[in-house]
Amino acid sequence: MKIISKLGKILGTKGLMPNPKVGTVTMDIARAVKEHKGGRVEYRTEKTGIVHTVIGKTSFGKEKLLDNFKSIITEIMRIKPASAKGVYVQAITLSTTMGPGIKINTDSVQTLLG
Repeated sequence: MKIISKLGKILGTKGLMPNPKVGTVTMDIARAVKEHKGGRVEYRTEKTGIVHTVIGKTSFGKEKLLDNFKSIITEIMRIKPASAKGVYVQAITLSTTMGPGIKINTDSVQTLLG
C-alpha cells in the first residue's frame, strides 16, 4: 500500500484505488480467490443512488449473463433498508463499456425474479 499510495491522486479519482475495506487488498489470497470463484457480487454506488456493476463479458452465454443479472438484482433487493419507502428500484439501464444504455422495464424484472 505504501507504493500504491503515491498513485492515489490518479487512481482515486477513477475509483480504481485498492482498498482493504472493499477486499481489493488482502493477505489471505486463498480466501479471496474462493470468494471470487463462489460468485461474490461487487458493485459501487453513488450518492444519488446509482449502482455500477459488471454482469459479464461478451464471451459469456445468454444464460450466464441472465443468471448474473438475476443475482445482482436479488442482492440489491436483499440489502434494501427497512426505512426505504415506495419504489426501491426506479429504473434499470444496461450498457457496454463504451456503448449506449438500454433501458430495462422494471416490471418485467419483477416477473423474471418471481
